[in-house]
Amino acid sequence: MKRRTRAIMGTSYSVNSPSPIRSSGEPVIPLPLDILEEIFLNLPPQHVVCVCRLVCRQWKDVADSESFWRERCRREGYHLHDLSKVPSNWRLFYFLCKKRRNLIKNPRAEDEFRGWRILDDGGDQWKIEGTMVQHSNPAVKKNYVTSYGLCRKQQLINLREEGYSPSFMDEFQPHIQISDWYAPRWDCGSIYEICVQLLNDEQDVLKEFSPEPISFPQWNDQQWNQMVHVFKNYGPGVRYVRFIHGGKDTQFWAGWYGIRVTESCVEVCPALDN
Repeated sequence: MKRRTRAIMGTSYSVNSPSPIRSSGEPVIPLPLDILEEIFLNLPPQHVVCVCRLVCRQWKDVADSESFWRERCRREGYHLHDLSKVPSNWRLFYFLCKKRRNLIKNPRAEDEFRGWRILDDGGDQWKIEGTMVQHSNPAVKKNYVTSYGLCRKQQLINLREEGYSPSFMDEFQPHIQISDWYAPRWDCGSIYEICVQLLNDEQDVLKEFSPEPISFPQWNDQQWNQMVHVFKNYGPGVRYVRFIHGGKDTQFWAGWYGIRVTESCVEVCPALDN
């Protein structure tokens, strides 16, 4: 069988070789494992996986070792929520911590209603407007506005498609944090409501967060408020997250005087927040 060779940083090597080989044909003396691991810990993680582990058997063993990725998590501050739930794959745990992000599409109304499914479009229907009061996040410039009839919209998040495998969700059960920002108009009463559900493969409800609707009186301070909830210890089988929110005004005024919502967020949080 023809031996395949590659070159990295001036050193040629055989893909199946136990150690790198110089272009002269002389083998490179293997580094002690603790020194090699320390070098890898100071390289970008993608470089370790896509380049270093392909060099030779010794480098692959270090790049694939659970101890290496556990130490990488420790140094970068990715600590377990529950010490009794230790990940079986520390590399997967590391990269899922690294890729933590908002799974809601178009949370700030920057792209009209893309990603959202309208459930109720009462009164004069949903509308997008600029924020009346500055949000704590300067990037938030727009919000969705409800009318005098009930307005609700939803997103359904497929966790598998977002990179969270069934085995990881079932064995590790990472915290799932949801948040939403809502504000009334100062001159009109309004109601805000939210419902977030964890669903199984058949989209049956396993866990639900559905607080009582929040009412605002007429002549209020129209400031932004945040709703936050964290799902913990929810058991095996979670494959989807359904996020529903909305509301209406309470004066029954034509136009868009109801609750305003923006910056909705769903995050899978394998590690403690730093």
